[in-house]
Amino acid sequence: MDADNLRLVLPALVFMILMVVVFWSVVIRPQAKAARQHQELVAGLQVGDLVVTAGGMHGRVVKVSEDTFVLEIAPDVCTIFDRRAVRKRLN
Repeated sequence: MDADNLRLVLPALVFMILMVVVFWSVVIRPQAKAARQHQELVAGLQVGDLVVTAGGMHGRVVKVSEDTFVLEIAPDVCTIFDRRAVRKRLN
């Protein structure tokens, strides 16, 4: 490459690198952070937690097993959910 070609290619290369950095910081990094937080939430699920599921069910966790949890949504009304269905903890 001679100097003229380098002057043409260098700005395009810098622009491409800048776009990759911006894409990573705006899209990939926040998504990975949210996935990590959800994984911590699922791993830390305990009996007595007030939670909201992905479907919008509010209730208290009454039993936790390896892959599922039992949610009491009203007195003596319990449903079984996959642990990954928990969206947020209220307490």
